[in-house]
Amino acid sequence: MTQQVETMDQAVKAMADREGKYLTFTLANEEYGIGILKIREIIGMMPITTVPRTPEFVKGVINLRGKVIPVIDLRLRFAMGSIDYNERTCIIVVEIAGGQDTIQIGTVVDSVSEVLNIKSGEIEDTPTFGTKLDTTFGTKLDTDYILGMAKMEGGVKILLDIDRVLSAEEISQLDETF
Repeated sequence: MTQQVETMDQAVKAMADREGKYLTFTLANEEYGIGILKIREIIGMMPITTVPRTPEFVKGVINLRGKVIPVIDLRLRFAMGSIDYNERTCIIVVEIAGGQDTIQIGTVVDSVSEVLNIKSGEIEDTPTFGTKLDTTFGTKLDTDYILGMAKMEGGVKILLDIDRVLSAEEISQLDETF
């Protein structure tokens, strides 16, 4: 009985942890959200200095007020294919957990939408896609970077756990390189 109560308490806490304000943005006509507490700033596109021998989704680095910040393209990270950047394309500078401290990275998105206050009752768990192997890559589908699905205005917004979009190894490499 006490184990059931503990399990329910953990489930309620997990739901409450996901509730809050999210900055929403689009990628390939889909809506995504990142917890507002992870956002440092939103900037328009600016020149990005490419760095050789980095993964395709790492666009390079920018100089943001004297600080060098790595920039990734979320479209490429999620294997959506690249598009030409336009006047709505922007960089969201986020702070992610990187070893003992946090690091700032820029994430290129198609456009920023709005800040939404999402209640826990509007958030569902990430759907499980089973344990079958993905035939394209020969691996299990990895959805650890998805915090949940917000049911909003007849649609769904994918809430990202920005700390898990990159693997620990990739974060370490970015931290060491930049």
